[in-house]
Order: sequence, then C-alpha cells, then structure tokens
Amino acid sequence: MPEPRRLTVGVTGASGALYAVRTVAALLAEGVAVELVVSDFGRRLLRDELGPEAALERLAEYLARRYGIAPPGRGLVVHSNRDVGASIASGSHPSEAMVIVPCSMKTLAGVAHGLSRNLIERAADVVLKEGRRLVLVPRETPMSLPQLRNLVLCAEAGAHVLPAMPAFYQRPRTLDDLADFLAGKILAALGFEQRLFPPWNGTPPDDGSDAGG
Repeated sequence: MPEPRRLTVGVTGASGALYAVRTVAALLAEGVAVELVVSDFGRRLLRDELGPEAALERLAEYLARRYGIAPPGRGLVVHSNRDVGASIASGSHPSEAMVIVPCSMKTLAGVAHGLSRNLIERAADVVLKEGRRLVLVPRETPMSLPQLRNLVLCAEAGAHVLPAMPAFYQRPRTLDDLADFLAGKILAALGFEQRLFPPWNGTPPDDGSDAGG
C-alpha cells in the first residue's frame, strides 16, 4: 500500500482560524498525512475565534464534529513549535510541501530572513532550501513597507504568496463558503484538484435568486 502524501501545516497568530481548520480538514479528506505546528498565538487564535471546543488539544474532535473528519491512525500529527529538533526540521523528512495559514507578519519576517527561531520558521526554511512548495497565507491590512518587502523576499526565495482574500463571484452565503474558497485555493496551490468551490466559467452561478423577477 503506497504511503500517503505528507504535508506540513503551520498556524500562527494572524486572524483566520477558520481558514486554518478548513484547510486541515480538506487535506485530511484527501487522505493526506498532516504534520501540524501551532504557535503560541496560533493556539490562542483557535480558542478566541472558534471557541474552546477548537483548542489544539481538542482539534481532532472538532474536525470530526464540524467536518466529519476522523483522522485515521497517524493522519494528524501535532508537533510542538518549540521542538526545533522535530522530524519536519530536517530536509530528509518526506514532507513534500508546507502551508502557513494564517501567516502572521512576525512569522513572515522570520521566513523572509531565514531566522528559524521556532519549528514553524525552521520547517519553512527547510522547504525552501529543498526546493519544495511553500504556501504563505498572510492576513494583515493595511501593510507597512517592511511587510511588503518581506513578502517580496519570500516570493523571490520561491514561496507562493496566497493572501487571505476570499472572492465573491461564487456568491458565498456563509462564512463557511468563504473558508471553502480560501482552502480550495490553498489546495490548488499545493497541487490538488480542489472541489470546495465551483471554478469561474465566465458566468456567475445560477442560484435562482432572480427567478420571477
């Protein structure tokens, strides 16, 4: 039986916890082995934006309840952000790509300058040095000039910058629709055929809202 695809997901303190959990759920639904690292502020973000039931210690249960995802066996592995000696800190570990969602400006700066102050930054540095795909999902507005320059540095180093900017051509009705859109974009950037939102085909979807008008 072939080994599942293995990806790393980092979650930091910028707003957008819903984007993070939707991405993890979508990857697990694809049969991906997810190596998850959450910063201290990322832990707070999960609780503050999604409630105590989404705390990192309860995340597997939260995913199962909200998205029907029950990670099989080692489908979801959680690493401490302080453990810079974890498996994903080495280029020999077979994690084929990484996404940081959401990506704080502090983490962005650390990636841009190769600081490797914690496991998220070190894992991102490894992905870049090994020539693998790194997707950064910054969520900040407005942005200062240093932040913009750090985005350019990351792009020049080979990262794929995917800002948390949901679109509306698919006529979203709920926050979950917006989260599906961004998670779909992330999956596509990681090389998956996403099925979380309908692609644009030249006309808006017919939802029947103009019927009888």
